[in-house]
Amino acid sequence: MYMVIRKYTRVRSVADAARRAKSGVGEILRQSQGFRSYHVMDAGDDVGIAVMIFDDLESANAANAKILAFVQASLHDLDLGVPEVTTGEVLVDIEHNGLRV
Repeated sequence: MYMVIRKYTRVRSVADAARRAKSGVGEILRQSQGFRSYHVMDAGDDVGIAVMIFDDLESANAANAKILAFVQASLHDLDLGVPEVTTGEVLVDIEHNGLRV
């Protein structure tokens, strides 16, 4: 598995960005081969963090290009700035009763 973490450090409204991303990014991800999960966290102090998990690097890269285009076109008014991006192989994946929690 492959994880992509985006940290936005100057989000005017993390809740609004998350709500709008849920439909737009969510639709892109649901149509993306190798997509596993997507999570958005309000880290306080205008910091929003998005975590995406894919089967592999190729799937992550393919979805990433589409997501960046969506963010630039549809969320530009939120002035998200350039995110800090961290990516890598998932080394541990623990699930509860076969369901992610």
